[in-house]
Amino acid sequence: MPLKKKSLVSYNEEDERNKFFCLLDLPDLALDCILENLSASELCSVATVCKSLRDRSRSDYLWRKHMERKWSKVIGDAAFRQWQCHVDSRNRENMKKFFNQRNKKGVFAFLYGFDPFIWMKSKSQKVRESRSSIPDDSIMALYLCLESGKFWFPAQVYNRENGHAGFMLSCYDAQLSYDSRTDTFQARYSPHGRWTSEENIKWERLRVPPIGTSPHVLHISYCLEDLRPGDHIEIQWRRNKEFPYGWWYGVVGHLESCQGHGNHCHCHNDDMVILEFNQYTPGSRWRQTMINRKHHREQGNQIDGFYGGIRKLESKEEISMWKNLWPTKVVEY
Repeated sequence: MPLKKKSLVSYNEEDERNKFFCLLDLPDLALDCILENLSASELCSVATVCKSLRDRSRSDYLWRKHMERKWSKVIGDAAFRQWQCHVDSRNRENMKKFFNQRNKKGVFAFLYGFDPFIWMKSKSQKVRESRSSIPDDSIMALYLCLESGKFWFPAQVYNRENGHAGFMLSCYDAQLSYDSRTDTFQARYSPHGRWTSEENIKWERLRVPPIGTSPHVLHISYCLEDLRPGDHIEIQWRRNKEFPYGWWYGVVGHLESCQGHGNHCHCHNDDMVILEFNQYTPGSRWRQTMINRKHHREQGNQIDGFYGGIRKLESKEEISMWKNLWPTKVVEY
């Protein structure tokens, strides 16, 4: 009997120990699979458990997936470059503060204010900082700054309404900040020296700038020789010389002298190209414009505005985006 009782106690103790299972006891592959299926907020919670899970949950590999899933449609190369400049600026500012504080404390000032327990304080402070601080150059830091709205990034905003005919099917460059409470954005842009803002911008009105040309610089048009009637294009346009460029959507039309369509059309052999903006009513001064495919630079006047560089749209996704913003009958050639 005593032997049976002893074995029963041993079994119960072993069973009790098996109830406590540590997540870190899992194989690396299994643990990584679990972390990959966590949301961004769940990863942040896991990072507070212990140092090992903190290091794993802050992996760029994990956060890159969250960045691609939520932010890839609005965060492009220009935004990443701006983030890197932001990180470098913060690092320089931190170094500057460190050296300024160091220079203020001379040898005598240090001895006068000597605290025998200062090493303990600094050590505990380092522990707290290591638990809470996130590396500035990590993808996790970028994600959280975007979510908090603290980081303003460059993108383009589709402008389809606002009560002005000149804004139909156009977009403009701006600095954007995210508001997680409303899941919308605020935009800041400077049309003529003063900063202007727009709020409550939805995701579907944003896009990554398709080219790296500054809105203040004329885009070089490499597609002019290839333009044919029916091609979809975007063209730079600005109200006057002091404004930055926005982009207008349009299609290439037939010349008035063209006598046919399809194989009978010879518009592609002519130096002049008709650009049509069918979102405007017939008779509007913005309904169409004509450019010279061999000598095109900025052209226009103070009344009609100035037309700049042209890019041909090859992507069906880009074309569909414009059509979905403002459904209009586009002549198909």
